[in-house]
Amino acid sequence: MLAKRIIPCLDIMDGRTVKGVNFVDLRDAGDPVELAEIYSREGADELVFLDISATEQKRKTLANLVYRVAEKVNIPFTVGGGISSVEDVDILLQNGADKVSINSSAVKNPQLINDLAAKFGSQCVVVAIDAKNIKGEWIVHLVGGKVPTELNLFEWAKEAEERGAGEILFTSMDHDGTKDGFANAALARLSDELNIPIIASGGAGNIQHFTDTFTYGKADAALAASVFHFKEIAIKDLKEELEQAKIPVRI
Repeated sequence: MLAKRIIPCLDIMDGRTVKGVNFVDLRDAGDPVELAEIYSREGADELVFLDISATEQKRKTLANLVYRVAEKVNIPFTVGGGISSVEDVDILLQNGADKVSINSSAVKNPQLINDLAAKFGSQCVVVAIDAKNIKGEWIVHLVGGKVPTELNLFEWAKEAEERGAGEILFTSMDHDGTKDGFANAALARLSDELNIPIIASGGAGNIQHFTDTFTYGKADAALAASVFHFKEIAIKDLKEELEQAKIPVRI
């Protein structure tokens, strides 16, 4: 069995790392380059950077941040936020990113998934999906969770895979920042219906939550933010406990 991955997520706004609850009430969590270096040293398997306030004008700023991070870390990292073209991705990869995450732009222009997979390979393309459970149906939301669509989570994830996505990063908006555990039923269904890795996001509060999402949620990777940023869980301790629970991890 492939090793399960632990992925700290850094939400970036105006060059700083921020964290909120249910996508609102953001607070400062530190310098992203310093945090990236710490996580790389402490045993994170990958990093995800999401520029949550990205606009086209900020592309150059984000590229500079990517370059600074690439100088400090020796693990793969994914960058997302405001990416809407092959050219955007080219700039980020040239500056040291290993993968890119697309979300709203993929919904608005699904062909972008095909184009990126064709140019850079599926392994480079992560499709991030923010969804909320509304009357029993998981509904995809855009623009940092502010705009609901008519898309169903599972149907959209399947289409993304068929178009060439290499991974799905699913964030449950209902669980985000609550520290009540991941959306394991939805994650398990995604894992059963798709053939590409599923990254769990939203709800990490303790080590048991990670164990549960790898076991019951069948996730291939677990992403978290505040529990790492505010030193509530040490990556070393997390991996040791996962190993004791017979969950394969890289120590």
